[in-house]
Amino acid sequence: MSYTFFDRESTIAGPGFNRFMVPPAALAVHLCIGQAYAFSTFNLPLTKLIGLSQSAPGDWNLKELGWIFSIAIVFLGSSAAVFGRWVERVGPRKSMFVAALCFGGGFLVSAVGIRLHQLWIIYLGYGVLGGCGLGIGYISPVSTLIKWFPDRPGMATGMAIMGFGGGALIAAPLSVLLMANFKTATSNGVLETFVTMGVIYFMFMMIGVLSVRVPADDWKPSGWTAPAKPKQLVTTANVAVDQAWRTPQFWLLWVVLCMNVTAGIGVLGQASPMIQEMFPGKVTAPAAAGFVGLISLFNMIGRFFWASTSDYIGRRNTYMVFFLLGIVLYAAVPTTGHIGSTALFVAAFCVILSMYGGGFATIPAYLRDMFGTYQVGAIHGRLLTAWSVAGVLGPVLVNYIRQYQIDNGVPKAQAYSITMYIMCGLLLIGFLCNFAMRAVKANYYYHAPAAPQRAPA
Repeated sequence: MSYTFFDRESTIAGPGFNRFMVPPAALAVHLCIGQAYAFSTFNLPLTKLIGLSQSAPGDWNLKELGWIFSIAIVFLGSSAAVFGRWVERVGPRKSMFVAALCFGGGFLVSAVGIRLHQLWIIYLGYGVLGGCGLGIGYISPVSTLIKWFPDRPGMATGMAIMGFGGGALIAAPLSVLLMANFKTATSNGVLETFVTMGVIYFMFMMIGVLSVRVPADDWKPSGWTAPAKPKQLVTTANVAVDQAWRTPQFWLLWVVLCMNVTAGIGVLGQASPMIQEMFPGKVTAPAAAGFVGLISLFNMIGRFFWASTSDYIGRRNTYMVFFLLGIVLYAAVPTTGHIGSTALFVAAFCVILSMYGGGFATIPAYLRDMFGTYQVGAIHGRLLTAWSVAGVLGPVLVNYIRQYQIDNGVPKAQAYSITMYIMCGLLLIGFLCNFAMRAVKANYYYHAPAAPQRAPA
């Protein structure tokens, strides 16, 4: 049987293939789709498309624009859940290519929306089409990496998923640079920047498409054998995606991820405006873009650091640290604003975002521990619906509570305080769900169909 270039069978690695070539392929995709975390650098310029130097009648406001990011995250989780099985079946090459088409195309469709000044087209472009690219591109390499690194699943997923966190480190300054370069007397450069970034990201994602490989079914790392006695909360069995969906462990992990993401994603979605409003006159727009880049760096580093650490201390213990330390830091954020300490504010959010990113990178290995490797990519896709919910809940909490307080006379510099305390409550819920985690019962295990018996001659 002959296979086409995009078929999974065409990507099976031959003998002697170096498995450390796979994480860079995943990074090529994740560094691109990680641009979503830097979308806030477009928020203020998009409020001035007509007025150019300041908002004018007919320009969009931040509350309307905040939905672009939220819709993208909703479709990230939805597409990951819907197409998870398809990604497992067709393999990473075809799914990465589809992700590149959707994500790059989302920028181009959004550029049309900017040209026509129709916000719904941007919702459709970056939000829906780009969001599908985010979801499919995010889960494409996960099960492949876990199969390449059965000895270090946390480190493996951390190496790739850190690219999603670090994408904003490149995208934030690139966006500012491109907008400044394309700025004219009649345009603030956002339209041209969207077109340019759509083309750049498609081409870069194709590097991953061309270089990714999957291991043969019987492949194992040289000299590695599965431990005779697995660690606590690490199964040697497998659970199919349709059974995993029915276990209490799946839903406990769903809440764990949702709470961890909600607490961080609202800040990421409004990071640039937030620091400028909490420290008026002290933080300029370029400095705010630098802040977005810095927390993205910690988001990226945290994904590798915490996921690798979880290989030693366990996934459950790692999440315990996330929730307990996160509660302390979120509770301290309003104080940093009251005393005017930009340094403490930045430091707190650097640690918070490292754990936020670490949660994303650790969850695939947590799923592998609980449900095995059989359909872990599809299970991961369904779990990412928690990200979809958090993608709406987090920004809504930040944006609407902020606007409510401003409408009631609260200074902009203090308009985020209540939100930070609400985040502490959400993290407490996540802590309790993680504390309740237990091993999956054996009645949920998958048993492969027995091979048909051949009748004697």
